[in-house]
Amino acid sequence: MTAAVHKPAPSFDELLPLPPPIADAVGAILHAPHWMGLALHLPLRFEDKASITAMDALQVGQKVNLLATVVGSEVQYHPRKQLRVWVEDGDTSLLLRWLHFYPGLQQKLSEGTRIQLSGQIRQGFGTFEMVHPTVKIAPAGAVLEPLETMDRAQARADAVLEPVYPSTGQLKQSDWHRWMKKLPPACFVDTLPPTLCKKYKLTPWPVALQTLHGQAKPQELYDLNLRTHPAWTRVKVDELLAQQLLMREYRQQRTQENASVLKPAKAGLVKKFIAQLPFKLTGAQERSSREIFNDLAQPYPMQRLLQGDVGSGKTLVAALACLRAIENGKQAAILAPTEVLAAQHHHKLTPLFEAVGVRCAKLQGAMKKSEKDQVLKALATGEVDVVIGTHALVQDHVEFKALALVVVDEQHRFGVAQRLSLIGKASKGHLAHQLMMSATPIPRTLAQTYLSDLAVSNLDEKPPGRKPIITKLLSQKKREQLIAAIEGEIEKGQQAYWVCPLIEESETLDLQAAQATYTDLCEQLPTRRIGLLHGKQDNKLKQATMSAFAAGELDLLVSTTVIEVGVDVGNASLMVIDQAERFGLAQLHQLRGRVGRGSVQSVCVLLFGGPLSNTSKMRLKAMHESDDGFYLAEKDLEIRGPGELLGKRQSGLPMMRYADPMIDKDLLELARTLAQQMPMDAENTRRHIQRWIEETPWWLS
Repeated sequence: MTAAVHKPAPSFDELLPLPPPIADAVGAILHAPHWMGLALHLPLRFEDKASITAMDALQVGQKVNLLATVVGSEVQYHPRKQLRVWVEDGDTSLLLRWLHFYPGLQQKLSEGTRIQLSGQIRQGFGTFEMVHPTVKIAPAGAVLEPLETMDRAQARADAVLEPVYPSTGQLKQSDWHRWMKKLPPACFVDTLPPTLCKKYKLTPWPVALQTLHGQAKPQELYDLNLRTHPAWTRVKVDELLAQQLLMREYRQQRTQENASVLKPAKAGLVKKFIAQLPFKLTGAQERSSREIFNDLAQPYPMQRLLQGDVGSGKTLVAALACLRAIENGKQAAILAPTEVLAAQHHHKLTPLFEAVGVRCAKLQGAMKKSEKDQVLKALATGEVDVVIGTHALVQDHVEFKALALVVVDEQHRFGVAQRLSLIGKASKGHLAHQLMMSATPIPRTLAQTYLSDLAVSNLDEKPPGRKPIITKLLSQKKREQLIAAIEGEIEKGQQAYWVCPLIEESETLDLQAAQATYTDLCEQLPTRRIGLLHGKQDNKLKQATMSAFAAGELDLLVSTTVIEVGVDVGNASLMVIDQAERFGLAQLHQLRGRVGRGSVQSVCVLLFGGPLSNTSKMRLKAMHESDDGFYLAEKDLEIRGPGELLGKRQSGLPMMRYADPMIDKDLLELARTLAQQMPMDAENTRRHIQRWIEETPWWLS
């Protein structure tokens, strides 16, 4: 077995020659089209097809395996063509029926033939029957004992469970069983040192793989199908360990890169900035700032995620990080996902920056060419210290004189390539430090699994004086009462949002819904100033509408989800989310965070229609119960799973196939412990990562 480690296995196509249509089907279903990809194509479930049930103990609905003798057969043509075969075991008989059968089947099932059959028992006309059972026929010339004297206990002791693999209509289970028997020895090599397997009581890899591919006993059926069997535990630990080792490798690679060392400087911009604020930083802001400053002082690039609930003060912490770069004679860039958010960041931060002598500019795709050229020139010559912009910042022609820090707001909305292109605009031979921000907190278990290459700072406090937002659930049947409540809030001098529903993720239909709602509300509230905001509006109109709402010139803003991120109007105290059941939990929480930003008590109304799915009920219930983003992030993980919560960041990295970070928290901790004990550059460590993640396995490379 050890010698096989270095000996290349025959090619996948060589040992498994398949016609093109079948090869395509196999390739589409496997994680990767090579031997380890096949080895890790593990069963969906297991069936006990070898344990024999006595025919005199049959019950309707049972799925059973039987041993019997054929006592007669006929092809019946009315009411439709079918093959009918009678079998017996002792004094009990059973009818087998095939509505579709090949011509030679009746001949194979001739009188006196001994067979083993599997299927579900049904009630026929006066007798039990099986329709289209699976049948195994005894080989010709085989000498079998009479059924009455068979040692059924011994038959069960020798039996193994039958794996049922994920498949398609083109592929039979028998195909997968045949191919798994061809797996080369290299697939069974254990990449964990025996000492670690023994220390943590883990099943050896060869044993785990053989068990899952057809060597399990009937008494193991329950644990295998629940995936709590030690063989499944080993698979899950190995999968989680591969991810941990890969993240460790990323961290190690990052420490080999160069970045500007940003330490406290004589200019003291950070201290001056804090001194001019009309409020004190929260404890969480101070703690997060210290963590970021410590990273910026290192000679390799920072990769830190700053996550916090809506309204927790992330933007202010990011501004302090920018100032640390600027007081060292460097530049900073803030990347926002939408023009509305970029404009708001610019509007909010520019006065604060200018108060300490920092030059701030904005760069967006919708700007006039002359304005863009002016900003681009200022960035290249160093006349601008910090630039706030959208995707326009990542364009190739954007150059900086001394970029040292990139802040990415709502990091999940940007792809890996976009962020890498921006941090690569630092001085030659250097990468920029990167601070990513998210108002959708990532659950701890998920961060440990997929984001363990990042340092994470949590803003788990809100500024003092802010009251919790009251969340109410309201049926569409009470829409008229809601309109009256909006009238009452406006009468008090407050403002309100009305967010229109998501329609099949179609921007055009979203727009139609927003326009229809706007028209209806204008008719129902004829004396009120109502604005409309959506993504397809001209940029100037969008900014003018938001400015008018922020200035109190509009009473009610009807909008699509374009206001989801970053919009900050302190006088807005009422949020209506129409057809709230259409939204995800994280998005509902983001939208709710647009109110509650002042000292007045704010309310969020989740207006829902019916009937609600179970998932929708769980989301709305969670929203009603809590306004804690960290709690809701955990609930969202429970409801949706990890796939959607990470956005585009993990492009190129697989999600878990067998381990579940929520259910397998203890295994995740074990994988993290094992990763710390696996040697950094050992051959087995590299093989382990490639076994689970690389496109080409180590034994074929």
